[in-house]
Parts: sequence; C-alpha cells; structure tokens
Amino acid sequence: MTSHQPTDSDTTTQHGKLSLSGMRCAACAQLIIFRVRQLPGVTSFHINAASHNADVAWQPHRTSLKKIIQSIIDLGYGAFPAGQTQDEVQQHENKMALWRLFVAGFAMMQIMMYAFPAYLVPVPQIDGDLTPDVDRLLKIASLIITIPVVGFSAMPFFTAALRDIRNRHVGMDVPVSLGILFTFVASVWATFHGGAVYFDSAIMFVFLLLGARLIETRVQHKTTAALRVLTQLNPMLAQRLMHYPDNRQAVTISADEVQTNDVLMIAAGEQVPADGVVIEGQSDCDESLMTGESHPLPKSSGDQLMAGSMNLSGVLLMRAQQVGNDTKLSSLVSMMESAANEKPPLVRLADKHASRFLVIILIVAALTACIWWRIDPDRALWIAISVIVVTCPCALSLATPGVMSAAIGQMATHGVLVAKGKAIESMAKATHCIFDKTGTLTFGKLRLLSTVYCAGREQHSSQLAAAKVDAISLAMTSNSMHPVSKAIADAISSNNGASTDNTSDEVAVTHLLELAGGGIEARIEGKKYRLGRYDFVAEICPQLCPLPSHFEDRTISVLGSEDGFLAMYALEDTLRKDAADVVQGIQQSGKKILLLSGDREEVVQSVAQQCGIANARGNLSPADKYAVVQNLQRQGAIVMMVGDGMNDGPVLSLADISVAMGQGAPVSQSRSDLLLMSNRLSDLEFAMTIAAKAMQLIRQNLIWAIVYNLIAIPAAVTGLLEPWHAAVGMSVSSLIVVLNALRLLRMNRPVTFDLTTLYQEQVMTVRTA
Repeated sequence: MTSHQPTDSDTTTQHGKLSLSGMRCAACAQLIIFRVRQLPGVTSFHINAASHNADVAWQPHRTSLKKIIQSIIDLGYGAFPAGQTQDEVQQHENKMALWRLFVAGFAMMQIMMYAFPAYLVPVPQIDGDLTPDVDRLLKIASLIITIPVVGFSAMPFFTAALRDIRNRHVGMDVPVSLGILFTFVASVWATFHGGAVYFDSAIMFVFLLLGARLIETRVQHKTTAALRVLTQLNPMLAQRLMHYPDNRQAVTISADEVQTNDVLMIAAGEQVPADGVVIEGQSDCDESLMTGESHPLPKSSGDQLMAGSMNLSGVLLMRAQQVGNDTKLSSLVSMMESAANEKPPLVRLADKHASRFLVIILIVAALTACIWWRIDPDRALWIAISVIVVTCPCALSLATPGVMSAAIGQMATHGVLVAKGKAIESMAKATHCIFDKTGTLTFGKLRLLSTVYCAGREQHSSQLAAAKVDAISLAMTSNSMHPVSKAIADAISSNNGASTDNTSDEVAVTHLLELAGGGIEARIEGKKYRLGRYDFVAEICPQLCPLPSHFEDRTISVLGSEDGFLAMYALEDTLRKDAADVVQGIQQSGKKILLLSGDREEVVQSVAQQCGIANARGNLSPADKYAVVQNLQRQGAIVMMVGDGMNDGPVLSLADISVAMGQGAPVSQSRSDLLLMSNRLSDLEFAMTIAAKAMQLIRQNLIWAIVYNLIAIPAAVTGLLEPWHAAVGMSVSSLIVVLNALRLLRMNRPVTFDLTTLYQEQVMTVRTA
C-alpha cells in the first residue's frame, strides 16, 4: 500500500492499493464498487478486473482504510493491503480449489458405477433383473457419494450466492447454486419416493464448473503476467550513503524512505530504488521489463537510472531525483493498470446489465417450469434447472478482460506501454498515421555540423563575437530538453572544454521562455534574444543573414537579438534504421502515412523520400499540425499521431490515438495514449498488429457469447437439454472465450534487421535521453 498525505487536514487525501479475493464475474466488481463508493470520505475507487487489485482514495478525517476493507469483507469478499500477503492468500485459494476439484472428480468416477445400471435398463418389476431394493440401494450409495461434493466442493457457490442474496444482488453464483440444490434435493426426494435421480448430473456440473473456473484463473494469470511483473517491480530496500563523500558507509533503508538528492549505492544484482543519475561507477543495467530492450544497457557517470531496473555487474553510486510515486515506474504501472480496466462500449453494457439478465433468466426458468408442469410434470423441474444452468452472462463479461490484459502484456514486453485502454481499439481502427520527424523517424540526436557567426552592433571583433555568442547560446540552451538545444549546448560545451553549468553562469539570463514550435526567448543584459526557427527569430531581428548554399538540406537554428543577427547553426540528424521498413509495413496494412514537421521543408522532404512517404510537409507550427489533424478528422479519418517533442503536445491531445517516444518530452508523454519506451518503430508496428488482432478476438468472443445464449436458452426451454448438457455448455462457453485470448500470447515480432545494430542505436538513444 502506498499513501500520500498533504499538509492541509481538511483536504487531505490518502491513496492505497488493495488486493481483493472472491470475485467471480463483473457483477461482483460492480457490487464492491457500488458499496465502497457509498462510504463517506471515499473520493475514488476502481477495480482492475484482470489483477483483482483496487485503487482507493479517501479522506482520513472522514473514514479509514480499515473501514473500507471491513465494508468489502461484510459483502463476503476478501480484501487486504496489497503486498506479500496477496501471494499467500492466492496460494491458499489455489490449494483449496484443487482439493475441491479432486473431490468432485473422484466422486464423479465413483458414482458412475451406481448410475450406470439405471441408464442401461429401465427399473423392472420385482421379478426383473434390477429389483426395487437394489435400485434404492444404488440410489442411496449415489446420495452418500454426492454429499461431500455438495457440502465441500460446491460450498464456494453457495457462500457467494448467500452473499449476493443478502446484498439484494443477483450474481452468477445464484443460478448456479439453485441448479445444484434443486438437482440434489429433487434427487433425494426421488431416492425415497421413487423416480429418476440425477446425482451424477449434479456432480458432473460441479466438477465441470470448478474445472472451468480453475482454467479461467490460470489463463487470466498468464495473460496478466506482464502487468503483475511490473506491479511487483517496486524495490523494497535501498542502500543510502549518509555522509557522502566523506564516509561511504551504507545504511539499509526501505525504498519508501528514500528522499530526493539522497546518494544511494546499488550493488550488482540489486534493483535501482529510485529514478536518478549515476555519479560514480560503471555497470550494465537490465531495463527490459520497462523498455522492452532485451540487451543490458551500459551505465556510467552522468547516465540516467530507472527505478525497478536491475544492476547486473559493477557497483554504482547514484543521486536520487524522483522517488516513491514520482518515479517513472510508478507512473507506468498506474497507467497500465488503468488501461487494463477500460472496456469497449458493448462489453460495458453487458457488464452493467449482467445482474438484470440473471433475474430475467430466473423468471424464464420459473415460467418454463409452470408450462412443463402441465405438459409433463416429471420433466418440469429438470427442464427449469437446465434453463438456469445453461445461461452464461459470464462469457459476455469475460470477452474483453482476458484479451485486453494479453494485449497490454504483449505490448509491454516489446517496449510499448499502454496508458489508456481506448488506445487498443483506436489503434486498430486508425486510418491515418502521422509521424513527427525529429526524435521519431530520426534519433533526435542532432550533431552540430557548422556555425556561421555575424557580429552585431555591440560587438567589436570577430573573436570576441564568437566567444560571446557561444556563451549566450549556451546559457539559453543548457536547460532545454529540445534535441536542437541539446545539440548546440553539447557542442559548445565540448569546444570550450567546460561543463554546461559552469559556462552558462557567465551570462545572466532572465525571463527565459521556451515557445513550442518556435524556439527559446530570453533577456540578457536588458536585450531580448531568440534562438530557434528562422521566422521565429526574424520577428525581433532587423535583418538575418541569407542561408548559405551548403545549409539547404540541414536543420537550421538561428540566434538573433533586437540589435541584429548573431549566429546560424547547421545540424544533422540520423534516420532510424527501421524507419523505412516500418513506414512501408504500415502502408501495406492499409493506413495512410503523413510526415508533419516544424523543420525546414528541404530537410523534411529528404527524410520523406528515404522513408517512402508521399505526403510530407515542413515549416509547420504546432497550430499548423493541429489544423491538419483537425481537417482529417472532419473528413472522417481516425488519426494516430506519433510524436516526440514539446511542440507535439497539442496535436497529441487532439489525435484519436497518440503515441509518444520514450525519450520524448514529458509534456508529450503526459498527453499520449501509448509510450514507445523502446524507441523502436518496429515495436510500434508490432503493437498495431496486436491491437488489430485483439479487437478481432474481442469481436469473436462477443459474437460467440451472444450466439451461444440465443441457441442454448431456447434449447433448454424446449426440453432438448439435460442438466448435465447445460453444465457442459455453460463451462465450455466461458472456456472458449478465455482460451481465445491466449492466441495473442503466441504472436511474436519477426526480426528483420541486425540486432547488434539495433543495440547500438538503443545505446545512442538512451544516452541522448
């Protein structure tokens, strides 16, 4: 459990995570959500149907976590703070489920010996082969064998049904329990008063239903493996250096106690407890569970470390920058859990009306019994039981969670993290895919090729002008995350042989402002300076230097002030190795590709030609990109936008499905539906394939669930199904829906390029970020 407590007691809100047990269907989740949200002081409560975890927020001066847990327990479910206890409870439940299944299976084999003679020959008169005494003896033996099944194996159904009835709620366990009890009680009556018995059908029904639920649990456990692994990545311990650098003695503390700017030691084989930067040491770190990168990444002084990653070799000293819930891992896990909860509209409708559907089925069963009582009294009860048993709203409720969990898990293992559940459906339906250039189709690791200086009126010599211009540029770019700014700052720092921080102190910068799609504006020594796009600087600069011929196909950044033009920087980027193949693959899937960039037209067209993109436009401001996407949507297009920089924030918010690169600006990531943590475009293409397959499987599951009920219910009402037929049908219908989701886990991304080259590209990307 994690918590956060602001200082103002009147507005304090604490957050916690609970593990739930005993839930069997969507109706269970609805009941818990409804009851908890009615508690005073509970501000939010959400259940992850796949992992059976719940996120709750409450005001401590009005309620407590203990009261929230007790309210769930009062409903008949289990609830406890998330942690190691969850594994113990899960193991106990699995053991008991296996024992119940074993008892039912053993009884099913034994009872057939006593039921078999009754199926072979009708009960004869006294002078026949099967005398009434022997017939009654076999029935009593069947009754004795059935009692442990009803009293032990079927007990979870009865307990859940009583809980639902006590809460004035009809869940799936109510008709199941009624079917078992009616069959058992009617068979007991027939044992002593004459007539056919169905002990074997009752035991078979319990065995099949227990087996189906056990398989469903195992399948859901497998489809949510990636989500659970990420959830359990949060480090438990940390080694803090209390008096660094004077004393390097480490003290072991809980990871929750780590504070910003703490110096931590991470030994080989330990998890990184917080987000931060390496200050000493060299090692390799495994970040595969967060980024999908299968190769360990080298780490040395100045490199970023991510909480949850594993240090593989040497000892590292790091300075913590983001801790607790502020780490990237925590935000990623929260996003993925939230995404797994979202469902398509049809499934939400099915979940909402599941309880009403069961009530209607009970009414239909009662009417069926009345009608058959007039037609054939001996069959009336059994046909009514078949109607109750054969119906399965669970198939509708299970149609989505398994598929969604499998899809989200598959994407996560390939470096694509789903932040919003609607992303999968929107990605499958997308008609247009729009790419940004810098940091998306290219690495975003720009390299400064050439600089043209032009002294302003305040300068007195070309040498002085170059040094002063470099200092001004460095001061303006040193704290920017934009790839162009980082390239200029790195190049100037390298040329000057000084660090960015020390050099930037030589120039006093005030009113620093970064304008999306334009550049950076600041005041230095009372004058306004701008660094960025040509037209952006031209707004304040009286006259700019003409563009040199050898700059025509390069990325250009200009520095100017109110006094005049100061410098022009020519930069070069590198196209990602898989960009052209990915663009071609997406186009072959039927989607239209566009390239929209704020870079110069000549540079954009050069990249478009290399990638095979026919529709490419450069010199676009964020508003221009926004207008292009808006126009496409007005024409009925479903737009997927893939972006990297701060200037992509508005258009990412507008797009039907937005994808941000893992190395991208935080603002672009916060407004996106998916994060491409691996920074590999081939992983994005694979995610699109998974999304299309997932929606196909969801449609198949929904169609199957609806068709099954449309066929099974009339068949049961007309007397074509025996109770054991109904038990088989109900179990199989749920199993088909759940097992169908496993088909996603068999999908693998084909490797069409050299993995060594890919690893080198990943190292370049990580070091850039």
